[in-house]
Amino acid sequence: MALRLGAIVEALGGELQGDPALSVERLAPLATAQPDALSFLSHPKYQKELAASKAGCVIVSPAMKEVAQRRGAFILTPDPYLYFARLTQLWKRSHAGAQGPRIHPSAVIDTDAHVDPSARVGALCVVERGARIGPDTVLKSRVTVSEGCVIGARCLLHPGVVIGADGFGLAPHQGAWVKIEQLGAVRIGDDVEIGANTCVDRGALEDTVIEDGVKLDNLIQIGHNVRIGKNTAMAGCVGVAGSADIGANCTIGGGAIVLGHLRMADGVHISAATVVTRSILKPGQYTGMFPIDDNAAWERNAATLKQLHALRERLKALEKSATQDRQS
Repeated sequence: MALRLGAIVEALGGELQGDPALSVERLAPLATAQPDALSFLSHPKYQKELAASKAGCVIVSPAMKEVAQRRGAFILTPDPYLYFARLTQLWKRSHAGAQGPRIHPSAVIDTDAHVDPSARVGALCVVERGARIGPDTVLKSRVTVSEGCVIGARCLLHPGVVIGADGFGLAPHQGAWVKIEQLGAVRIGDDVEIGANTCVDRGALEDTVIEDGVKLDNLIQIGHNVRIGKNTAMAGCVGVAGSADIGANCTIGGGAIVLGHLRMADGVHISAATVVTRSILKPGQYTGMFPIDDNAAWERNAATLKQLHALRERLKALEKSATQDRQS
């Protein structure tokens, strides 16, 4: 279960400095790699770890060439992290075992659903009436695709994903709640990956839309009628409320919340644990966290925050008074 360095470079490119016949048996981090392992350096701040690493070969950028030469074999490439990502794909393909049946016997697929002949459906999956699963898409175990929802080509849905549950639509009436039936569906584009136990709700009237190339981590909640633009990525435990419109090439850090009916422009990056309470129409990095502190200090600071508006008004009044005194 090994790969020759020469075979790796033939498949992925890059410039090899070392013996192409050398085989590596595993991929490993710099700190723990042994002579039978291949590792990579993605950031110059880890060059000390590179110099000390026992890895049989490392993947480095041109800026790290001299350091790499002093320690042994290396593969030179402009973007080591991207190269490593493609290497993991090559490694998985090379070491994959025999695949089971394309449709697991325990999967339940409605006769009015369409599953492309090249798609794969795992154990205990449910594909309901009118749902469509595109070419080369993989549903891991216990995925549910509800009625009328569409999954594009080359998508990967991890265990427990639910596509097309009802959105949270309720009308208050005399102290109780009246359900608003969710009449839309979910439309997912091509090359989308959705992590374990993530839920994407169906739309109330129009569809919830996940565009091409979107990557969603585990345990994410996408509300009804949300739109997520191309190649946007969200880390675990993000919550997006109904009818939010998120642009392309955005990133949203773990545990962040996006309130409903807001718009985010293309190229917006939200830090972890931030609550987005207003539309963001300009690309950039946005953060809304209150820094952690010991509890007593945090309580004092929180109490001060409540007084900021009053302090601001007092400061403005003092500035106005001072200006009037100078003018007189």
